[in-house]
Amino acid sequence: MCLVTLAFQAHSRYPLVVVANRDEFYDRPTQPAEFWDDNPSILAGRDLDAGGTWFGVDRKGNWATVTNTRGGGYYADKSRGGLPTGFLLNEGDSEDYFEEVVAAGELYSGFNLLAGSAHELLYCTNARGRTQRLNPGIYTLSNDSLDTPWPKSELARARLNLAIEDDELNSEALLAVLGSRKTFPDHLLPDTGLGIEMERSLSSPFIVGPSYGTRCTTVLLIDDKGNIEFAEQSFVQGKPLGKLRQYQFSAA
Repeated sequence: MCLVTLAFQAHSRYPLVVVANRDEFYDRPTQPAEFWDDNPSILAGRDLDAGGTWFGVDRKGNWATVTNTRGGGYYADKSRGGLPTGFLLNEGDSEDYFEEVVAAGELYSGFNLLAGSAHELLYCTNARGRTQRLNPGIYTLSNDSLDTPWPKSELARARLNLAIEDDELNSEALLAVLGSRKTFPDHLLPDTGLGIEMERSLSSPFIVGPSYGTRCTTVLLIDDKGNIEFAEQSFVQGKPLGKLRQYQFSAA
């Protein structure tokens, strides 16, 4: 997952609005979002290489996502996709789980973990060993720290701000929030050690490359009555792959 924007307790009817793009190599085997056979409470896509997920929600309305980090950090073999899964399976206090993740941070390559519910929002990264409990607001997360003002992140924030001006929201319409394929001028781009051509190709919210790009867009909506909407559209080289997957249920 490489770009997330969310509104936490910033809309009068929807305490949680999340839109997220997962960017990955096209040939990495992936299972589209569904309720898992081995953990039926989890609704998520699945990385078939390592078994974890990039974004998921459970039947109680708990959700979690992970992004990797560029330009430094740890390099280790433990799968970062296990972090959202672990949160969704955790039966204890959310902050305790985050503290365990922070303590084990050196076992993973660089990551950001963002998770919570309609009532709480937590963030941590193994680049800095602490957990943040976040206040209501609009947030963005890509492959650097929370709210790093990369051009695509700021565009995502602006488009989400505009989208949530509507009183009635729906998951299908919100997919467009991260649909821009616009790249940005070189002088606005970060330098994360990848070289200017790669920085340029990764600068759009929705990435289309020959072997790497946006594999899916996911939307999660939770309203003030606990109703949950989840939508996910898969892509390959910028073209929709299969039908839009949509789920609606009430928090257990």
